Amino acid sequence: MGENKLKLGMAAIATLLCAGTAAAKDLTFGYVPASLEYPYNVMTAKGFEEAGKKAGVKTVVLDPRGSVEKQGNALDDLLSQKVDAIGFLPLDSVVAESFVDKVNDAGIPVVAIALQVGDSATRKLNEPYPGLSALVATDNYQAGYVSGEMTAGVLPKDRKAKIAIVMGDPAYTIVKLDTDGFKAALDKAGANYEIVAEQPTNWTPDEGEAVCQNFLTAHPDLDVIFSHADDMAIGCARAIEAAGWKGKLIATGGGSKLGYDAIKAGEMYGSVCTRPQLLGELMFKAMHEAATNPETPKGRFVTYDMPQITKENLEDCPEKW
Repeated sequence: MGENKLKLGMAAIATLLCAGTAAAKDLTFGYVPASLEYPYNVMTAKGFEEAGKKAGVKTVVLDPRGSVEKQGNALDDLLSQKVDAIGFLPLDSVVAESFVDKVNDAGIPVVAIALQVGDSATRKLNEPYPGLSALVATDNYQAGYVSGEMTAGVLPKDRKAKIAIVMGDPAYTIVKLDTDGFKAALDKAGANYEIVAEQPTNWTPDEGEAVCQNFLTAHPDLDVIFSHADDMAIGCARAIEAAGWKGKLIATGGGSKLGYDAIKAGEMYGSVCTRPQLLGELMFKAMHEAATNPETPKGRFVTYDMPQITKENLEDCPEKW
């Protein structure tokens, strides 16, 4: 996947953000997140708005509050405002294709953030929907892979290890990518393991707690619980404490303040650094490139590096959202 991956350093971003020109003053960019109910999405908007402010570009953020229909209406609203570029966080990857096509028909650059556009069963993450100027996203397969590498290092060597997975909402394409990457890393490491339980959630701590209670009741001899996000892991940690379980809790989708505190306190072994504010900045940069340079290639995939986070290197993940 690496050869198609566009990694952007903070120095390059800073150069763009400081390069506001007279022409940039007249630009207006719009962003439609999935829902500003979630801290992750709020941080993508913060990165987008701060980048716009530094570059002298007016920004508009419209919150569809988790509704696909309202997301479509918000995009229509931005089209009627004749903004110069549009970014959005797809609520439904398949429906999002029609959204992108409509924006394309209006001749406006469009960038998707965090989640891919199109059916993940037929489209790879690093091969974005061709109507997009860019897909700016965490490489969730790689994030799952990093979690799998971490897990391989803590599994028992003298027997088959038992692992349970706290999944996110299966409607999100990242759920399959997280799990596939996780298993691939374990297999590459030659780990002797069995996935004895998997259960979906709605991404909340309360559901994470309930799922882990079920896991520990049915499989008290688990070695590792792998969570698709810090949020569920926080709830899972409560169930672990109540059960007195001594295994390892490992997550991906990490970097939140609550996740940071849980790792520091020893409630969670580790996670993988994700940076939603940086994603918002990278989205702005991709939009700016497309809006100011007609020769900018379409269908780009933009991502960033994701280190492991453990108690030993908490400060390697600078965002705490």
